[in-house]
Amino acid sequence: MGLLVECPECKKRNSHKVKACKCGFALAKFSGRVWWIEYYDPDKRLRRERIGPNKAAAEQRYREVMSARTEGRYIKKSPDARTLFKDLAAWYLDLPEVKAKRSYVRDRYSVEKLLPFFGDRLLKDITPALVEAYRQKRLVEPSYRKHLTLPATVNREVTCLKVIFNKAVKNGKAEKNPVQGLKLLKENNERDRILSADEYIRLLAHCPEHVKTIVKVAYHTAMRQGEILGLTWGQIDLKEGFIKLEAWDTKTNDPRLVPLTGELVTMFKAMPRGLPGVKVFTYQGKSVSCIKKSFVTACKRAGIESFCFHDLRHTAINNWRLAGHDYFRIMAATGHKTMEVFKRYNTVSREELRVLVKG
Repeated sequence: MGLLVECPECKKRNSHKVKACKCGFALAKFSGRVWWIEYYDPDKRLRRERIGPNKAAAEQRYREVMSARTEGRYIKKSPDARTLFKDLAAWYLDLPEVKAKRSYVRDRYSVEKLLPFFGDRLLKDITPALVEAYRQKRLVEPSYRKHLTLPATVNREVTCLKVIFNKAVKNGKAEKNPVQGLKLLKENNERDRILSADEYIRLLAHCPEHVKTIVKVAYHTAMRQGEILGLTWGQIDLKEGFIKLEAWDTKTNDPRLVPLTGELVTMFKAMPRGLPGVKVFTYQGKSVSCIKKSFVTACKRAGIESFCFHDLRHTAINNWRLAGHDYFRIMAATGHKTMEVFKRYNTVSREELRVLVKG
């Protein structure tokens, strides 16, 4: 049954089967189990709005339109009032340009963390205060490494939330960005965890075969995880002994050559080689996109604590430094642009310091 409305202009009583009166006043109608309203805007174009299963909401919206018409203004239905964040997040993750991002896996992980808190909320209810409440909640939650979630991790998640809203505003799916202007948390993400030779052997012993090859590349080349997982066979030149990274393959958007050790050359030769555009690292016939769980499990079984995959980059750089290689050559291989950032990856051990006072 539809909502019967008497048009105050023409005094005609209309049912849900009749469209809005030509005079421009709104008529609410019912379709199936969903309430709609129809009305003519100031340009005499018929507008339809899907309200939902709530009759009271349909009547309220009807009154808003009636009031707007009477006052000579036109109310446009805000997408923030009818869109849930979980639907917006699903739309964002399905965008082709988002799927093409090197950080797509990171985005998916961030969305997984955002959904329990924001998922069932309407966009209009997500405010800067609510975003701040989310940050404080995350900071006291344990991470997968069993310590409190780091500010850097929370910043990545909030940044993802900001990007989602920016995309939504640009595409007319939201009117405002509640994260706009919110300052990021101060990060203290400098790490000095270096993997010893003994720990490296133990780690490899507990890694699944498809993870072991990835760990070896990180340990010997200082490449980032995303750069390694994105490798194709066309980028590996075994004859010259280099991995060639193009600008679009790197975080800094700068191309670079990464030298291969003899061990890596032997490893790659033993692997079944595919066509130039085929990914190097696969598992069960599919390219590997994430090894987080496998890596954490391997570290746990090997008895290696407080160690993440990115620490392999620190370890490789430190090993090159200890071998006496020139800093500028190392920076060319790692892609560091400034000495200030590069120095954060260098850890001087106690043993090295003791040499200064030994006679």
